[in-house]
Amino acid sequence: MAARSILITGCSSGIGYAAAHDLRARGWRVFASCRKQEDCERLIAEGFEAPRLDYADSASIDAALADVLEATGGKLDAVFNNGAFALPGAVEDLPRGGLAELFETNLFGPHDLTQKVLPVMRRQGHGRVINCSSVLGFTGMPWRGAYVSSKFAMEGLTDVLRLEMRDTPIHIILIEPGPITSKIRQNAIPNFEKWINWEASPRAEQYRTQLRKRLYENRGPDKFELPPSAVTKKLIHALESRNPHPRYFVTTPTYIANLIRRFLPTRLADKLLTAG
Repeated sequence: MAARSILITGCSSGIGYAAAHDLRARGWRVFASCRKQEDCERLIAEGFEAPRLDYADSASIDAALADVLEATGGKLDAVFNNGAFALPGAVEDLPRGGLAELFETNLFGPHDLTQKVLPVMRRQGHGRVINCSSVLGFTGMPWRGAYVSSKFAMEGLTDVLRLEMRDTPIHIILIEPGPITSKIRQNAIPNFEKWINWEASPRAEQYRTQLRKRLYENRGPDKFELPPSAVTKKLIHALESRNPHPRYFVTTPTYIANLIRRFLPTRLADKLLTAG
């Protein structure tokens, strides 16, 4: 019997890298894709099939999926849309170009891949599309407007797709992590430096004392931060359960944020979310 197959994006580090290793250990045939070819080469050296897939490049999505389907004989059991990046900064300082660039990777690329995978899953009569959102997919936080807006959009698109696919054997699932050990903060620094003219901002002092300090100082793990394996644990259930949940929370802050959103008045929630 052929091993179950999954295409995972954003496998260079963090959640994607851990998921690739853990699922392979469970017997899955893992296609561990990365945006950069050098990261793909590193994963190939670790024994993975690792096609290059850059969400911002539709041609690379086509090529990566074609490679996967050729290797599997035209089948694919699951996709984990995990790749994303952050562009920190106050909303009033976000230029259109920076927001557009982020949405290409965080929303349009995952949607593009999903669209191209769904016909494969329809033909084979099963499949799972799992989108990695965030606690920031349903809760706004200061300085994270670009990332938050892309994840809010991903959640909306995923929710509607799930409703529309109820008459098919394809499961559409969201995973919503909170703070997870990864390189997303370090990787955000070049985007911040490219797009945010913080010194010209009316919030320059806040950038100096708050955001830049958080970005550039290594302060160790955040409170409640968990390793990427915490996400893999939920991912395994989403992939292997006969009746997967529509969404999976990961980390204590995600559960708390959901309670705040559901039960507190907006002004009180705003006060809590901006405290400290």
